[in-house]
Amino acid sequence: MAEQKMTAENAGGASMPATPAPVATGHSALSCSRFQHAIEFIGRRWNGAILYVLLDGPCRFNELLARVPNLSDRLLTERLRELEAAGMVTREVQPGPPVRVVYELTDAGRALNEVIQSISTWAREWMPEMGD
Repeated sequence: MAEQKMTAENAGGASMPATPAPVATGHSALSCSRFQHAIEFIGRRWNGAILYVLLDGPCRFNELLARVPNLSDRLLTERLRELEAAGMVTREVQPGPPVRVVYELTDAGRALNEVIQSISTWAREWMPEMGD
């Protein structure tokens, strides 16, 4: 005897599967590992916030520090070095006095604009308000 899948029609409603059919996405192991790496990179503590601030334009170190609450200068230095090594941020030393260092997104960093804005929109709608 063949198994019968339970549908809403069988239960007296409109014809609809009880469980959604799997979506064929065509994701390979390679794209999955790239996706995972990207999510971990953006989601690393403070990276998303730093990228979010830099989407508004170039910033000096102390401006970044002031715009990202609860971020220490040591961690900001570490994250900026990582973002620079990953090709997301450039660091420009402007001659002084005083010498100024300005950080700016590269094309790769700016390409995250839509992603970061989408996360921001989602967060405003679905995440609870957090006290600073």
